[in-house]
Amino acid sequence: MKLYGFFNSSASYRVRIALNLKGIDAEHAGVNIRSGAHRDEAYTGINPAALVPALDDDGFRLGQSLAIIDYLDRKYPQPQLIPDEPQLRARVWEFSTLIACDLHPLNNLRVLRYLQQDLGLDEAQKNQWYAHWISDGLSKAETLLRQHGGGAWCFGDAPTLADCCLIPQLANARRMQCDLSPYPTLTRIEAHALAHPAFRSAAPEHQPDFSA
Repeated sequence: MKLYGFFNSSASYRVRIALNLKGIDAEHAGVNIRSGAHRDEAYTGINPAALVPALDDDGFRLGQSLAIIDYLDRKYPQPQLIPDEPQLRARVWEFSTLIACDLHPLNNLRVLRYLQQDLGLDEAQKNQWYAHWISDGLSKAETLLRQHGGGAWCFGDAPTLADCCLIPQLANARRMQCDLSPYPTLTRIEAHALAHPAFRSAAPEHQPDFSA
């Protein structure tokens, strides 16, 4: 099994966490999205969407981090990251898609580059955009967990897909020097997660393609 990703991609980070939690030893193939390697023909032949991550499981190739984690969870069901119980399953998906579909896409690299290169925003305006959407998304995530979460993790006493999505998003927010003090529930879970070796070893600074 091979994971194509980029050390600083939060979507790649999600999948690395899931692989680690399940004890799957996947080969890492770095795709430098800063230099545009994800648009090279060699990579778009693997993932036509020209995004990271992509998984190659003995010739079965799959993009989109949530689809990859769902695939891994069905093929390697222990430990289970997407619960079976209908209401808990729905909550995990609700939270995960809030992060992965509502918040993350507004602040990923291609959007930030478009804001600056095509729309002419300066660095301060770009950072203002980033901070606005981080605040908007994390406020909703904090409220959702206060109302419906519980336990050491987002939803209970074991990590789920929700935690795989949350921790990379908080890492991005910290990298951009966003104020996380309004989100004590999220940062409590983050501290707990980062004490877990599966989360710690998935962090960007521990990846073979890491660069400062």
